[in-house]
Amino acid sequence: MSDRIIPLVMCGGAGTRLWPLSREGRPKQFIPLFGARSTFQDTLLRVADAGLFARPIVVTGAAYRFMVLEQLAEIGMQADILLEPARRDSGPALAAGAAFARGRDADAVVLALAADHVVGEPQGFVAACEASLGAARAGRIVTFGVRPERPATEYGYISPGEALDGEVRAIARFVEKPDAATAAAYVRDGYLWNSGNFMFRADVLLDEYRQVDPASVDTVERAVAQGERDLAFLNLDNEAFEAATPISIDYAVMEKTARAAVIPVSFGWSDVGSWHAVWELSEKDGQGNAARGPAVFESAHNCNVSSDGAVVALEGVDDLVVVSTQDAVLVSRQHDPGGLKRLVAKLKVAAPKVTEDHLRVHRPWGSYQSLDSGDRHQVKRIVVKAGGRLSLQKHHHRSEHWVVVRGTALVTIDGVEKTVHENESVYIPIGATHRLENPGKITLDLIEVQTGSYLGEDDIIRIEDDYRRS
Repeated sequence: MSDRIIPLVMCGGAGTRLWPLSREGRPKQFIPLFGARSTFQDTLLRVADAGLFARPIVVTGAAYRFMVLEQLAEIGMQADILLEPARRDSGPALAAGAAFARGRDADAVVLALAADHVVGEPQGFVAACEASLGAARAGRIVTFGVRPERPATEYGYISPGEALDGEVRAIARFVEKPDAATAAAYVRDGYLWNSGNFMFRADVLLDEYRQVDPASVDTVERAVAQGERDLAFLNLDNEAFEAATPISIDYAVMEKTARAAVIPVSFGWSDVGSWHAVWELSEKDGQGNAARGPAVFESAHNCNVSSDGAVVALEGVDDLVVVSTQDAVLVSRQHDPGGLKRLVAKLKVAAPKVTEDHLRVHRPWGSYQSLDSGDRHQVKRIVVKAGGRLSLQKHHHRSEHWVVVRGTALVTIDGVEKTVHENESVYIPIGATHRLENPGKITLDLIEVQTGSYLGEDDIIRIEDDYRRS
């Protein structure tokens, strides 16, 4: 048995509670909301002490696999990456991670963490992990219960019971998200916020889950056992995993098991579940205004601005959220996160593209961004990172003209290689088999002009691909 804790980071969610910055194609856990790193990266760095923590396990969806790999590399970490073929909520995802951890170590102690939470005091977080370890090894499923800073209505609550092991307490009661008056009563009575982060022995979690839903546990374990290796990933078996009942781990296990326990913690935790939460965690001016990006305030108070380029100017307003991206602008009230949820639901019908992805679309080799489009043309900016290579491909309905503006491109057209430097161009006829590669040590930037009768991304016929998308 290893003495180290195995972190299990759950990052398959596509939360739109921070729309328009967070979208289906690049959700909030991969976005640098506070500083240069994403919350996913900060979560991993909190469990980077090799003396206490073992190699992490990351559970995510196939759409995010290369984001996970890239962001791991940026912070110099490695992990076992499990890919869900479909979303089944936190219960099956966590069970898959536990089954994989048990395969690494039959007595594994697992620390299950959400990838999109913020912890202001990492040392306090590590201390809580150390304080929970004894109870977890003894067979308890220990959740971190956050001491409330206010009567929040957006969190579930836990009533702690008798003492078990040091600071760890039994759980007397789980309660759902309350109204304001009930939340105030819970705070007075010593209830804790349910953070949704757990520590447990892998075998205990699976046994307790099996007590209430043996079919789902069996099928998840089969999905892990029959998973196929692909590059740096383990693809969970599609048919087996999709057979699991979608359910949260709270409903599946924590509210039913007699082994549930809680440790009260105070380490500056937030699930960053709304723009108001972002404002609470941000630096503010003397009038309570927070800004991420260029912003100017006049007679404005307690406003929250996020802009990826445009200058946002607010005058004579209070308690507003303004989020400006290249293709969408949100203006909202600070204290109505439910309203944003309803708004995004309408947008998924009225303008689904702005909920799915940004104009800049990330790919494992870099990114592309549409700059202009018409009936028979589209102009894109393509960025290829050093050493990156696009698939060998062709198109039935369009030709392409590439102009290099930075770096050096190695272009293959119908088997003939050509090096293209800055301020040089190359033409790819309709139907030609071609490939673009960055052989240099700096980023390759080029402008692509597409011309043809159909310009959709589904007119890419991949012949070979380093990332196995062909």
